[in-house]
Amino acid sequence: MSVAEIFRTMAYGPAPETADLVNQWLDARGRNFGPYIDGKFDKAGATFEVFNPATGKVIANVAQCGRADIDRAVAAAKKAQGQWARQSGFERAKLLYALARLLQRHSRLFAVLETIDNGKPIRESRDLDIPLAARHFYYHAGCAEAMESLVPGCSPVGVCGQIIPWNFPLLMLAWKIAPALAMGNAVILKPAEFTPLTALLFAEICDQAEVPAGLINIVTGDGETGRLIVEHPEIDKIAFTGSTEVGRAIRVATAGTTKRLSLELGGKSPFVVFADSDLDSVVEGIVDAIWLNQGQVCCAGSRLLVQESVSPKLHRKLRDRMATLRVGNPLDKSIDVGAIVAPVQLERIRLLVEQGYREGAELYQTECMLPVDGWYYPPTSLSGVAPASSVAQVEIFGPVLVSMTFRTPAEAVALANNTVYGLAASVWTENLNVAHDVAAKIKAGTVWINCTNLFDASSGFGGYRESGYGREGGREGLREYVRPASPESRRFGAAPPELVPEIDRTNKLYVGGKQVRPDSGYSFKVGSVDFAHGNRKDIRNAVEAARAAAGGWSAATSFNRAQILYFLAENLEAQRASFESACGSADEVDATIRAVFALAARVDKLDGSVHPVPMRVLTYTTNEPLGVIGIIAPAENCLLDLARLVAAAIGAGNAVVVVPSPTNPAPGVEMYRLIEMSDVPAGVVNIITAPHPDVVPTLAQHEDVDAIWSFVPGLSAAVRADSISNLKQTWVADLLDATADEMLRRAVQVKNTWTPYGA
Repeated sequence: MSVAEIFRTMAYGPAPETADLVNQWLDARGRNFGPYIDGKFDKAGATFEVFNPATGKVIANVAQCGRADIDRAVAAAKKAQGQWARQSGFERAKLLYALARLLQRHSRLFAVLETIDNGKPIRESRDLDIPLAARHFYYHAGCAEAMESLVPGCSPVGVCGQIIPWNFPLLMLAWKIAPALAMGNAVILKPAEFTPLTALLFAEICDQAEVPAGLINIVTGDGETGRLIVEHPEIDKIAFTGSTEVGRAIRVATAGTTKRLSLELGGKSPFVVFADSDLDSVVEGIVDAIWLNQGQVCCAGSRLLVQESVSPKLHRKLRDRMATLRVGNPLDKSIDVGAIVAPVQLERIRLLVEQGYREGAELYQTECMLPVDGWYYPPTSLSGVAPASSVAQVEIFGPVLVSMTFRTPAEAVALANNTVYGLAASVWTENLNVAHDVAAKIKAGTVWINCTNLFDASSGFGGYRESGYGREGGREGLREYVRPASPESRRFGAAPPELVPEIDRTNKLYVGGKQVRPDSGYSFKVGSVDFAHGNRKDIRNAVEAARAAAGGWSAATSFNRAQILYFLAENLEAQRASFESACGSADEVDATIRAVFALAARVDKLDGSVHPVPMRVLTYTTNEPLGVIGIIAPAENCLLDLARLVAAAIGAGNAVVVVPSPTNPAPGVEMYRLIEMSDVPAGVVNIITAPHPDVVPTLAQHEDVDAIWSFVPGLSAAVRADSISNLKQTWVADLLDATADEMLRRAVQVKNTWTPYGA
């Protein structure tokens, strides 16, 4: 008998990991936990039960924190944050380093507790979650030391409210706490109610690391506790990882506030397999993509897209491999698939699989004996799935793979992007030309090539579209926890002049590269001058023109876009008299020319980076335009800020729909005449003049607009609320005081691409 045959036929013996250490830890604390606030554990009042998914039995009782607890946590965090922010980067780095070392020192306790609390296999907790959590604290210790060079001219946000999910409890904690502390913030973190225990153990090692009282606060509870954090007026930033539905609710709750917000939400990630792939490697990749953590992974490769010619062969291999997956007690080191986190999640998985089967999918499940106790679901595949079916569109969040076929790379990209989400994707082919071409076209924040589910603290992670916005990890993740450090405001004093042109001119709208009359047929006066009065239909036409232009413009090289901006600055200088008349300030025209020139100089410097991940993988970032940006220009510095916003947005490769200030729209009119003479492609810049109430809601609500920038006092809440439907990125403030680099950064989103290498 050969060695290969022995491995195929040998019986598995149990390889249990003992839970004695965890039980001792729980028993020593009476299996009852209060919140960790201001450097100490408080006594629990109302509590809820925490269950072991593998057995269905109660592990512990944990505090249901209420308003008084959150108020105390916020007060403690505010008190600690100021002093922490004044510490040197070296001092902050030492503390983060100590936390990393303590995670490693107690790694076995953390790993077993995570498995008991969450239900994931011990091999995943031990070999993936705990080492990567420690890596985040190590990496961000270095970021604290190098803060001034990594995020120059920035200061901490302040008090950060952080809400994390149940699928990677400790790892999500590290992803959020480490960068927040590194940048000088204090945190109030709420773990998921299903899995709070490793966060409470982490609170204990904070004492061992001598974390200043109030700097880290752990409050436990259900969604009501999360709501109290989100709505607390003295919390400066909310960082949330969880479902898109809850993320949308948080957007609603924060729309009328000045809170910073980052959201890492749901996903329905494509796993694209071309015919020339190494199918054996593909099968192992699929196992990692969808059956890691029982498929309870936001970026799980849950949609298998296979080139038609190899689909039958791949599915045969996949079913053979599925038959070898072992489902059972997650504390057994030989188990591949553990328990589902809670009965409610198990029932959701069952219902969605049944719905997919009713809609015509072919169902295959492994013939495995599931444990009698606990909450388990077998590895499942649904093949022959229609692109519009429920299981192809809805995030199942379980060990369920859905698959469909494609014929050409273009069809593969279309299917991959046929979702409201955009968190991650995986592309498999031996042709790197195809791989990088397809990776660039898939709308997702992370793309893996011939690999899947690779993560590192040096590489940012986050989504496009309804998978949220903001990044966690890497240099881009640091930006979520800082703000520009009070740059000087630019003011030019003079109010808009009474505009009395020497020769009557009919001021029109500018849509699709042409001056057009408004659909309404109306105008509105500013002083003695009439301006075209745009309406909802004009906004729709402008968005349509911008969307049509966005693809070609984003494909232009950054060098070419920079040249266009230089040309704009030159023509602005040549048309100085008209712009001085429009804004009433020669100084403002000078500042505008300098600002557009400065943006032109930086457009082709907006480069990505290669992350030094600790493995043989080339991991690089690219900055991609957001798409179509709606810009609501401010009245103050009406020319300067209008020009800077437009130049930054189009310089980064976006198309824009601009609403100039209705109190002085003249610079907007002059702007489109400047655009016409500066070789800007038709549709890249569209300008609609109108009173804000008549057009801004339509622009903010439009499903084909990807981002809204508004710097008009009093509009922030409405713009945020109106843009919630498709989770547009928003940038709102009362006055625009951002550097050129900050503006360009706001105009892009980061994609990380992972490519293993080695002979």
